[in-house]
Amino acid sequence: MKRRSLQSRLAIAVGLLVTVLWIAAASVTAWRQRLQMDAMFDASLQETAHRVLPLVVSDILSRGDLVTGTQRVPAVRPHDDSFSYIVRDDKGAILLISHGADPGLFPAWDGIGFRTTQALRLYNDAALQGTVRISVAEPMAHRKRMAFEVRMGLLAPIALVLPLTLAGIAGLIRYGFAPLRQFRLRLARRGAADLTPVDATDLPAEVQPLAETLNALLTRLDDAFQAERSFAANAAHELRTPLAGAIAQAQRLRAETTDPAVIARASDIETVLKRLTRLSEGLMSLARAEGGRLRREAVQDLRPVVRIVTEDAMRLAGGAKVTLDLPETPVLSDLDPDLFGILVRNLVSNALRHGAAGAEVRLRLEPGLLRVENDCDPVAPEDLARIGARFERAPGAGRGGAGLGLAIVQTILTRAGGELRLTSPLPGQSRGFAAEARFALRQQM
Repeated sequence: MKRRSLQSRLAIAVGLLVTVLWIAAASVTAWRQRLQMDAMFDASLQETAHRVLPLVVSDILSRGDLVTGTQRVPAVRPHDDSFSYIVRDDKGAILLISHGADPGLFPAWDGIGFRTTQALRLYNDAALQGTVRISVAEPMAHRKRMAFEVRMGLLAPIALVLPLTLAGIAGLIRYGFAPLRQFRLRLARRGAADLTPVDATDLPAEVQPLAETLNALLTRLDDAFQAERSFAANAAHELRTPLAGAIAQAQRLRAETTDPAVIARASDIETVLKRLTRLSEGLMSLARAEGGRLRREAVQDLRPVVRIVTEDAMRLAGGAKVTLDLPETPVLSDLDPDLFGILVRNLVSNALRHGAAGAEVRLRLEPGLLRVENDCDPVAPEDLARIGARFERAPGAGRGGAGLGLAIVQTILTRAGGELRLTSPLPGQSRGFAAEARFALRQQM
């Protein structure tokens, strides 16, 4: 299951918190506004009653009686009435009614003060010792509509601003996590053999201890690997002299005796000692490939390295033939020439050792590519997948090699950001083996 990142969890949590707080604040504000609006409308009802009632009483007193029949106040011009009122006597007879008022909606008189029905909000008042009574009403639908408009007025800006706020929060959190992403990328770009501390100067203070702990772990791992490589290199180096002496003694014993059994035994000893010598040399090369400096400040042409190493390999192989295909222009690179020479030597020696007797080896060099081909029986795909590992040899290779040649090449290419591609049989043929080393060239500008 895919784990959600800390950045996304933090953005979602902050976004939800801001959303809930904004909606809660808008709801509380709308509720408070509703209370204030109700108080203002109630005050308007009361003020209307206090203004209309003296006018009605003055009109009644000027006529000299109370029972004059129902009179409806005409509308000056068409309009929507927010307030309506009705004036009754103490017997309940309607004396005056406003334009648009429905008497059936007004409840029976039940004293001075505010009242609420399903349809109306009313205020009752009286004059002339309760003989003239007025009820001023406002439709509840009017108040609900005004409250809804207030809520929409508060929530509509939130609907517009909230997405921008959430996007801003996500952007700020992403900006805050940028040093962590850069630290992760710097760590991910490291090669398998690069255990130097990762630059953590731009990390936040909360993450700095974690980065320091990681760098300390990398330093301890590097020290441990350096100790292992140093031990392998020193052990292999120290073995060279006694092995050379033992080989010389075996050769002298073979030369000084005429006993066929002793001669055969001395030859077997010499063969084993030479194999052990090649193994020690392979371990030294592997240690250097893992710990040596891979890049140089200056670039140089790789063609002379190929020529020198190939000629030396042919001489050691008893004059075997290697055909070189080198470009006319320099192949410039900042790869360490000694490590590149180790790469070439192992590929060429591997091709000479495991190729068909008398068959030539072909080597082609071009920028970023070194390809070595030889004639041999085809290698099965499952064997191709494993012969690049340490101490692994292809079936039928015999005991002539140490199984380190391709592993050394693979180590150098991995550190150089390249790759080793093995092919068998050759394209368009039924036989052959090709090792293709691809590596990045960093040339001076």
